[in-house]
Amino acid sequence: MTQSALPSAPRPAPRAQRARRHATARTIAALMLREMSSTYGRSMLGYLWAVLEPVAGIMLLTFIFSFAFRSPPLGTNFPLFYASGMLPFLAYMDIGQKSAMAVRFSKSLLFYPGVTFIDAIAARFFVNVLTQIMVAVCIFSLIIILFDVHTILDLPAIILSFAMAFALGLGVGTLNCYLLATYPLWERIWAVLNRPLFIISCIFFLYESIPNPYRGYLWWNPLVHIIGEARKGFYATYDGAFISPLYVFSVSGICFALGLLLLRRYHRDIVNF
Repeated sequence: MTQSALPSAPRPAPRAQRARRHATARTIAALMLREMSSTYGRSMLGYLWAVLEPVAGIMLLTFIFSFAFRSPPLGTNFPLFYASGMLPFLAYMDIGQKSAMAVRFSKSLLFYPGVTFIDAIAARFFVNVLTQIMVAVCIFSLIIILFDVHTILDLPAIILSFAMAFALGLGVGTLNCYLLATYPLWERIWAVLNRPLFIISCIFFLYESIPNPYRGYLWWNPLVHIIGEARKGFYATYDGAFISPLYVFSVSGICFALGLLLLRRYHRDIVNF
């Protein structure tokens, strides 16, 4: 057998490459601990507030709308209906806001060669994803147990809904990470643009109840698909034929890729500004 015919042994990864991967993991872990300490404090009270805040919103909506309507648009339980709309929405908002402030939050650390803007974004993303999952599990479990809600849960649909919310938050947040650092006026513009989202994202009503042509306009709001998928996960009779995960993930991917390209090109200018 000739030497060329011998099977080639797999080449081990270069030591520098492995060391860099380990350094990146350690950096992200350290930034995550810093994020947890600064955002939620060193006690459980910070995480308790993360649960109580959406609970208060759901209770307020339940109190108001239970006087106006005998039953919600889906099912018979007001807290479950509004929680299935509010929690994915708040997950998107939280991930988007925290990711957008990642470079500003860790600006002093980005001068060190071992810390990159990707590390900063990844750390904030992972911490807040874990927090939002904890919040959702706690609140949905409390509603189902306290109100004795008999519902058939579609876990894949619920997981897909929150995955879309996390992806959209990361994509929009990464793009805003560049825009907020480069154009200070954009922060006010973005705040104004976000204000109607709570009303037009189908938290209080169903997409199917909106007449045409406004229903067609509403379809372009990615949050409508996210909340529709969440409702599909909690209500077995809800079809949600309009939902397009491909559209949501496409918008998320485009925003994320564009944000990364801009940050890669201008992150040194942002840090030194």
